Amino acid sequence: MIRFNCDYAEGAHENILKKLMETNLEQTPGYGEDRYCEEAGRLIREKCKREDADVHFLVGGTQTNLTVIDAALRSYQGVISAVSGHINVHETGAIEACGHKVLVLPSDDGKIQAQQIEKLYRDHVEDETHEHMVQPKMVYISNPTENGTIYSKKELTEIGSVCKKYGLYLFMDGARLGYGLTAKGNDLDLPDVAHICDVFYIGGTKVGALFGEAVVITNPALKEDFRYLIKQKGGMLAKGRLLGIQFGELFRDDLYFKIAEHANKLAMMLKNALLEKGYPLFIDSTTNQQFPIMEDSFLETLREKYSFAYIQRYDDTHSVVRFCTSWATKEEDVQTLISDL
Repeated sequence: MIRFNCDYAEGAHENILKKLMETNLEQTPGYGEDRYCEEAGRLIREKCKREDADVHFLVGGTQTNLTVIDAALRSYQGVISAVSGHINVHETGAIEACGHKVLVLPSDDGKIQAQQIEKLYRDHVEDETHEHMVQPKMVYISNPTENGTIYSKKELTEIGSVCKKYGLYLFMDGARLGYGLTAKGNDLDLPDVAHICDVFYIGGTKVGALFGEAVVITNPALKEDFRYLIKQKGGMLAKGRLLGIQFGELFRDDLYFKIAEHANKLAMMLKNALLEKGYPLFIDSTTNQQFPIMEDSFLETLREKYSFAYIQRYDDTHSVVRFCTSWATKEEDVQTLISDL
């Protein structure tokens, strides 16, 4: 079985495994207060060009999202998201379970726009009964989105301006950030993200690490006592150095971006082949996720050899599926799939 259903099916980059073995019997302080976490934080701050940023390491994406959002919001406040946003669809109500409503906006491509955010906020504050409703206080976006689309610098800047105008926190889910920043046509870089967003995270789980996400906080209002929330949400790993070692390796010599670019390159190879062979795409993605529309009967044949994700029904005889490449995908596997198509 050749798997294209996700970008976290493999273990970790060999540099990480080698470093973990080399340091295996070394004794260090726990809970992220070791020299490896310190070094990884320094490398990330340098790459973001934000020496004032706080960097914290957590284990997984859902845990990171609920910890950041709960740290930012009071009990009566909610977070704005695209209707397809990960926190609204694929986290089993984790945000609501922490007592915060997800305020959804419609989206065809996974992105939300500044004017939508402004309208939602103004509709709230201009309603005479607004004190009886959940108050919007944070905007959640992901880059890339669940649909593999990316935000332009202009779009992100406009969203950031609206957030600052109305006192909303801007939070970027970067579970696949490496794939977004190395995508064809992308004009964002890490310093842009660090300058515009109040808080974001750099995903490791889906981009070369065994597990782990690096939270970068630039807004001073969100920094205070953040480690208390990490502990309370079960995210303070006793063997915290395991996270520091991984991100230290990922951000040494730009490994993080090199392996993400590899995944995008293979995804574009597959995308071009799909279009050449007459398979329409449900979403025009430039990242490692591709969404072709295929006949149901043909999908049954493909499932004998390949694993991929079912997304939704398209019509009576066709479905939308997702093929996902990763940092470790082999070019020969993509070529085999293309040949079978």
